[in-house]
Amino acid sequence: MTDIQADIAGPAELAGARTSARPGRERFALSPWLYLTPALLLLMVWTYIPLAEAFRLSFYQWNMLPTAPQRFVGLTNYQRLLALPEMRNALWNTLYYTIGLFPMSVVIPLFVAIWTQDLGGRARTIYRAMIFVPMIIAPVVAAVLWRWLLNEDQGLVTLSLQALGLARIGFLTDPHYALPTLTWITGWKLIGFSTLLFSAANAGINPSYIEAARIDGASRWRIIRDIRLPLLSPTILLLSMMTVLFGAQWSFAYINVLTNGGPLKSTTNIFYLLWEYGFQTLSAGWSSAAGMIAFAGFALLAAFCMWLTKRFAFYDN
Repeated sequence: MTDIQADIAGPAELAGARTSARPGRERFALSPWLYLTPALLLLMVWTYIPLAEAFRLSFYQWNMLPTAPQRFVGLTNYQRLLALPEMRNALWNTLYYTIGLFPMSVVIPLFVAIWTQDLGGRARTIYRAMIFVPMIIAPVVAAVLWRWLLNEDQGLVTLSLQALGLARIGFLTDPHYALPTLTWITGWKLIGFSTLLFSAANAGINPSYIEAARIDGASRWRIIRDIRLPLLSPTILLLSMMTVLFGAQWSFAYINVLTNGGPLKSTTNIFYLLWEYGFQTLSAGWSSAAGMIAFAGFALLAAFCMWLTKRFAFYDN
């Protein structure tokens, strides 16, 4: 359309010309949704439908027998759960697991990844083997190994303490030591995974930044503080979010194998408690209500973590 024709044409004709010039702009694209369909179906079947069913069951009293009736009780399950001392204790233990895992899932792996960045040859191979071996051991196998090491009578750790002239410690039988012990075992398993992510992110930093800083006379600490840590902030926040959301879940296998929630419920967290209600006492309503309480709390934490990531993560564009 020439300038003279544009001056003569009316507004409706110009709008039609602009629309015809971009025929595919508002067309619905079906292909991306076809690619996403298998993943969406799996999420629907294994996540959203069970979540909706758990929400429904949280308002009923049912012993999970197919022939038993489901009796509607409203908010009674929530009221009784929140009034139970073991529920408050489980929530506190969940918070303890989450906070206690941070040094081993974020701080120590970050330090190890930065400190070993310049290693090469055989030293790097030995370091990788030592760090990554715990990550590839099955949780149940790791739990059995630690149960043997921490046995109060003939465990290797117990015998070592005796050799040093120290008293025996019931790492898995004393309520004062059981919770820190399971937190340590869970964190020991996570160190390799976190170090792997930090090492990959650290290796992806543009080396020209480091060289420019060294030419300007920056010390190693200044390079870490002003270059490496800001560029590692997305990974730091990602692992922090994973620790907050999944740390207590990762400890479930060790609780189940090593302590069964004891001694005196000192290692029971919210996930083990809802499992007990569902599969030991067969109380589907209480188990579902405990799951909904956990879901609501961790959903708020996830939203807060996402806000922190958007607010403080620094990306090298």
